[in-house]
Amino acid sequence: MNNPTPSPLNEAPQFPQLVSRRSFMGTGVLWGVVASLGVCNNQYAAEPTPMNPRLFTFVGGTTGPWTVIQLKTVIGDPLPETKKLDIINRPVAGLPEGAKWLLRGVTSNERYVTRDEKGQLVAKQAPLGRPEATHSALIPIRKNAKWWGLSQEERRAIFEDRSNHLKTGLKYLPSIARRLHHCRDLGESEPFDFLTLFDYAKADSAAFEDLVAELRATEEWKFVDREIDIRLIRA
Repeated sequence: MNNPTPSPLNEAPQFPQLVSRRSFMGTGVLWGVVASLGVCNNQYAAEPTPMNPRLFTFVGGTTGPWTVIQLKTVIGDPLPETKKLDIINRPVAGLPEGAKWLLRGVTSNERYVTRDEKGQLVAKQAPLGRPEATHSALIPIRKNAKWWGLSQEERRAIFEDRSNHLKTGLKYLPSIARRLHHCRDLGESEPFDFLTLFDYAKADSAAFEDLVAELRATEEWKFVDREIDIRLIRA
């Protein structure tokens, strides 16, 4: 695997990223690993499994460059409160010392998008880790069995034709950057189906609230049976 390197002292800590573009919430992109969020993550023992550069581990605990300023249960079972969030671009063996929870997901190919929609996203989206993007949100969600019982075409119809998920997201690009992680690709025993990581400048905080409110009002969100809203600020 590619080992992330610490950011220079005069640069803001960066999100681990992969090179190819990814889409909005219900789609994704790969970015090449460029940094380690300003910390050396050697404190975490890696799982004795083949390395997957698309896998990200989110650790809620007492260490990490992101301070948790809000952890709100939107629907379903809660997550324990934590002070910090660390993001590691590899698997982690077990719960680290002082951590309350560990979530995993992999970046993947775009889903539910047409070629034209993908082109629009690629043209407008920004990478995570911009120096001005001092605010962040991690939103894990799980959809119910009814959603997963639908065909790909039926999900696409709800996702975009009726919920306008991608069209909504395009309105907020490039101010709000995001990366989607698929949890079900690791197995159905994962506690969530998707982990979406956003970052944005403080000046765009109101726009982010508008984005989240619009998405939660759609037909697609009626299939969500667990959602946590974790707000973060970079030290």
